[in-house]
Amino acid sequence: MSAATTTASWRALGTTVVVVTTEPGDLEAAVERARASVDAIDRACSRFREDSELSRVNAAGGSPRRVSGVFVRATRCALRAAALTDGDLDPTIGASLRVAGYDRDFAHIRAGGPVRFRRASGWRCVELDDAHSIVRVPSGIELDYGATAKALAADIAAADAAAATGAGVLVGIGGDIATAGSAPPDGWPVLVADNHAGGDDQPGQTISIRSGGLATSSTTVRRWRRGERELHHILDPATGRPAAEHWRTASVAAACCVDANIASTTAILRGERAPRWLEGLGLPARLVARDGAVTLTAGWPAQSEARER
Repeated sequence: MSAATTTASWRALGTTVVVVTTEPGDLEAAVERARASVDAIDRACSRFREDSELSRVNAAGGSPRRVSGVFVRATRCALRAAALTDGDLDPTIGASLRVAGYDRDFAHIRAGGPVRFRRASGWRCVELDDAHSIVRVPSGIELDYGATAKALAADIAAADAAAATGAGVLVGIGGDIATAGSAPPDGWPVLVADNHAGGDDQPGQTISIRSGGLATSSTTVRRWRRGERELHHILDPATGRPAAEHWRTASVAAACCVDANIASTTAILRGERAPRWLEGLGLPARLVARDGAVTLTAGWPAQSEARER
C-alpha cells in the first residue's frame, strides 16, 4: 500500500484479515469495528465451531431454529448466490465437504483414506423465515456458507469501519477484498495472484481499485489427499467432487465483495464457459488457466505478459 495508508492484520476465519485506512489516526478504531464484524460472522457461520449458529441449525434434526439477524443475512446471501448461479453455489454442500475430508479448519486437515463423494442436497430445501428470524433444514442436511460468508464479512467490516471513522477503508479476508469510503488518490493497489498469502514477490498482476469489491478463487492452495486422490475445496454440488481444474485462479471485480466472490467461485466451476458468462454480466475478470495462460474479460486491465509462470 502507499505511504498515505496504514495497515493492521490478524488471523480469523482460518485466514489473514487485513485492514487498511487512509487516515493513520483512524486505524485503531477501524480495526475495532472490523474485528467485531468478522467475529459476528464467525460466531454465526463457522462450520468448525460447535457453538456457532450454523452448527446448531445443522444439528437441529429438521426442527426450526431461531437465529440472529447476522445469520439471517448470511442465509439470505447464500440463497441469493444459489439462485443467481442456478445452484452452482449451493449452501447444502456441507456434508459433501465433510465426507471429502474438509471436516475441520483447513490448517488441521490431514491425509486420509479413500473418499466416497456425496452430492449436495439442493438449496431449495432451506427454509428461511425473515420476519421471525427462523431457519430450518431437513434432518441430515448440512449447511456450509463458505462460498459467501467470508466475502460478506469483508463487506460488512469495511462498511462498519468506514462509518465509524469517516476514513477510506479496505478490508481483505483471504482472497476477498471490500472497500468503503474514499479511496487514496491513486486507488487501492492490490496484487492479484494465485495465493493471497504468498507475498508481494510472487507472479501476478497489481491493479488499482477505487470502490466495490474484488475476489480471487483458486484451486492451488486449499488442497489435501484422500487415498490416491489430491482434492481441492471448490466442489461441484451436482457430484460432490472437486470442480474440474480448467482455471487455477479466477479473480473478479464487482460492486461488492459478495458479488465478486460469487462470480469468481462460479467461474472456477463453469470452466471454459466462464469467460462468456462473465462478459455477459459485464464483470471484469482475470482467469488463469492451468498452463498459465491468462484470459481477461469486460475491461480488466491488460498486463504485459499473456502467460503467467
